[in-house]
Amino acid sequence: MPVAILRSERLSPAVRALLESLDAQALARIENLSVEEARRTRAEGFKKMGGPLVELGRVENLRIPGPGGEISLRLYSGQEGGGETGFWAGVVFFHGGGFVIGDLDTHDSLCRTLAKESGAVVVAVDYRLAPENRFPAAVEDAYAATVWIAENAEKLGIDARRIGVCGDSAGGTLATVFAARCRDAGGPRLAAQVLFYPVTDMSRFDSGSYCDYAENYMLTRKAMQWFAGHYLGDAGDGRNSEASPLLAEDLHGLPPALVITAEFDPLRDEGEAYARRLRDVGTTVTETRYQGMVHGFALMLGVVEDGQKAIRETADFVRQMM
Repeated sequence: MPVAILRSERLSPAVRALLESLDAQALARIENLSVEEARRTRAEGFKKMGGPLVELGRVENLRIPGPGGEISLRLYSGQEGGGETGFWAGVVFFHGGGFVIGDLDTHDSLCRTLAKESGAVVVAVDYRLAPENRFPAAVEDAYAATVWIAENAEKLGIDARRIGVCGDSAGGTLATVFAARCRDAGGPRLAAQVLFYPVTDMSRFDSGSYCDYAENYMLTRKAMQWFAGHYLGDAGDGRNSEASPLLAEDLHGLPPALVITAEFDPLRDEGEAYARRLRDVGTTVTETRYQGMVHGFALMLGVVEDGQKAIRETADFVRQMM
């Protein structure tokens, strides 16, 4: 019989039920799995929690040139025509998974729902994963894909003046790192960034939320150390601002941000610290901590109501900013 695990009374009942179900299954901890096993088992879980897929008018797979070979994209649109301007706002989406797991299919439900709720054209990017391709391969793919999307916006039905970036967890890291690259390169100009519980500091694992929620709340400290061990190469990579945007010297000039965090998430403190740094340099920041939630809750559309709320909040933000 599984040992009962003590968790905070503030935890959402729906999340508690999910965690207890996972406890009963006695799944192997990710740090004890091979990369291949982690990808397979977690992909199955992500898709189950995503619930039924939203039907859209257009879902299209694309392949484009990238720095390490072709990059796969998936375009989602629930709209016909192009609105008053002839084109729709665009959201470039980067999936989470610690830079090691995750793909277009694991985040299919989230992207479909975001496209439907926001009215934007969502384009998901299947960047290269570690350890086969370590840092900064994912960043290079994210940059190349978004530049290509901006340059081909008209063909995709997107208004090039209204493109934002979005990502969850590791994908949130890529979204804001890419926003800084765009600033430094003089384009493409981005209208917004949406960061779901982003990884913003891979140089340490000892924040208050890391200490408080190191175990028993979905994502664990050891899992994050496993991800970092596969993703980072050189010893100094964790302090590189393109791996740890919280450590960037200059955060001026980044687009308006929506930063969503979860109460019971080891990454909560670094996500909120990053939101403060953006706000301190004059960036417009909307910040929401979802009480009772754990890391990854936006993917749990099929089992956690707050996952749906977070997507609706994102859709509202996208419409307002773009």
